Amino acid sequence: MDFTLSPEIEDYRRRVRAFVAERILPLEADPASYDAHENIRLDLLDKVRARARAEGLWALSMPKARGGADLGRVGMAACYEEMNRSIFGPVCFNAAAPDDGNMWVLNALGTEAQKDRWLQPIIDGQARSSIVMTEPHPGAGSDPAGMMRTTAERKGDRWVVNGRKWFITGAAEASHFILLARTSDEPRRELTTFLFHRDTPGWELVRRIPIMGPEEHGGHCEMVFDGLEIPDEDRLHDVGRGMKVVQTRLGTARLTHCMRWLGMAKRALEIAHDYISEREAFGSKLIDRESVQLMVGEAAMDIEIGRLLTMRAAWKLDQGDFARKEVSMAKVQVADTLHKAIDTAIQLCGAKGYSKDLLLEWMYRYARQARLADGASEVHKMVLSRFHREQGLDFWSWGA
Repeated sequence: MDFTLSPEIEDYRRRVRAFVAERILPLEADPASYDAHENIRLDLLDKVRARARAEGLWALSMPKARGGADLGRVGMAACYEEMNRSIFGPVCFNAAAPDDGNMWVLNALGTEAQKDRWLQPIIDGQARSSIVMTEPHPGAGSDPAGMMRTTAERKGDRWVVNGRKWFITGAAEASHFILLARTSDEPRRELTTFLFHRDTPGWELVRRIPIMGPEEHGGHCEMVFDGLEIPDEDRLHDVGRGMKVVQTRLGTARLTHCMRWLGMAKRALEIAHDYISEREAFGSKLIDRESVQLMVGEAAMDIEIGRLLTMRAAWKLDQGDFARKEVSMAKVQVADTLHKAIDTAIQLCGAKGYSKDLLLEWMYRYARQARLADGASEVHKMVLSRFHREQGLDFWSWGA
């Protein structure tokens, strides 16, 4: 098993690391860099994005013909981890959720006309996007096929959408939307996916839902659909194949969360390391105390376990496998590891770690969503249990 990165991927990884260190990390220390929702200010973001694009570090997951680097999931894993050494990092490279996952599925399943109209502006940084799936109770959450309440009824060459969605990430800033709605009650063919623009009438953004924060740009919003009309040409993939669209997107999108979270977990230990290397207590520096070393060593080991699981899942996806088992394992492990690494770092930094003098409290609040986003950890553990029941000892196969 060879984990050596190709020369091309290693070059991108090193350049991303240098860009983050030189151009993004310094921004975190300036309160003026932040918007009202504790993310990088949009006008400042535009300047950083222009520089990243000029240096060829832009939309690395997308085809070269459309302005990306076509690195594949393995290359994305190496580079996305470096990007999220900064809390501002991924969005500066056009590699943040939800745009990253939306670009991926549009590139995989869109027609050429749809790619030109809906995908290319996102790649170019001219449009932001959102995927519209989750609904309030009793609507769709972890079980969209069984619980989807939002409907799309065909009328001639158009579809009329009615329903309610919430916790729609990025909706307040998005102009391009991917919508999942029920189009029939036929088992396994209940849902269909559509594309619509912010300016299309028939829907309303009700509110930006207050959360623990900090927030992605565009927040997490509640939306109501009351007669939204979408032409059939803006249907993404076949009628009744909405779950295929979702699965195509989420396999990679869940893993890109893991890639980015690993970078943040490493940064948390980096912050703690700087503190314990200088802080003295009872006649010695904290870094020389065995109790501190045990805490750091355990967190570092857990991060490495997460990296290995993430890279194996990335490799399997690049081989054309759905890698559902591997992605679920990575998602559970890395979500827990992110919280543990930040919690450990706060404990090591003491009161300073709990204060806003360090970024750790920002990370801690952000990290709590990891065990919920793109499927709660319990749902992924149920997936793993099902694989184990079906595969037995082959659950731990070394094969591809």
